[in-house]
Amino acid sequence: MTCYEDRFWSSRDGLKLHYREYPGPEHPGADGRPPIVCLHGLTRNARDFEQLAERLSPEWRVICPDMRGRGESEYAREAAAYNPLQYVEDVTVLLDELQIDRFVAIGTSMGGLMTMLIALQQPNRVVAAVINDVGPYLEPAGIERIKDYVGQGRSFPTWVHAARGLEEMHGGAYPNRDLPFWIAAAKRVMTLSSNDRIVFDYDMKIAEPFVQIDPEAAQADMWPALEALAGKPVLILRGALSDLLGTATLAGMVQRLPGAEAITIADVGHAPTLCEPESFAAIDRLLARVA
Repeated sequence: MTCYEDRFWSSRDGLKLHYREYPGPEHPGADGRPPIVCLHGLTRNARDFEQLAERLSPEWRVICPDMRGRGESEYAREAAAYNPLQYVEDVTVLLDELQIDRFVAIGTSMGGLMTMLIALQQPNRVVAAVINDVGPYLEPAGIERIKDYVGQGRSFPTWVHAARGLEEMHGGAYPNRDLPFWIAAAKRVMTLSSNDRIVFDYDMKIAEPFVQIDPEAAQADMWPALEALAGKPVLILRGALSDLLGTATLAGMVQRLPGAEAITIADVGHAPTLCEPESFAAIDRLLARVA
């Protein structure tokens, strides 16, 4: 197993934020390869990328931040601070501190939206991107499903109970998976609390801004943010069962990003784990274009 280092940085509003750094080769960047920065989804954390980071880090420096309110990062004082623009600011502070002026972004769901926003704000910084099961338009059904579970605050006595609870919530996105799959998934998104109950590893207040979203209302125009990635190597992944990234949106993304590769992962909903063989192979192809 590849070793990583736990490191911290401070946000502009004074939160202590955590990231994992997989140092990669002995002299990272000596061959001109930029680091890879992995950006997780709404209720996820840096552990979401464990298997992918371990696979890539022999040849690439990989950085996996915990967004504020997740994992080992400090919780925000106000729920309003849980929004993509704030997360982008936090990550920008980290990139500046590490003197990273160009990187490959791998963004799942919310992390994919962050990737687009960083590309829009800092067009020379993102040199290539993996956008995992998200797009400029979010399907209302997917938004409603996420609103149904985010911030529920359930707890469990054992990891088997936690795994079964997670399967209850997300079994439709990962059909026919066995118990070891769900236990591993639970250990990525949950943690042991001070009273020895297993709980979700995020601040329940992250739900407050999200549940106020009206899925039927006009959405912010994110297409210019997507188009900021034009001309760069881009991989778009979609779960075949996804209820958040629709096929029409995917087609529009490919049309606006000539040269982007789009892959649909069978038997997966929102979102591919990035550990499917097809995902590994597609990410390898993208990174070969960067290297």
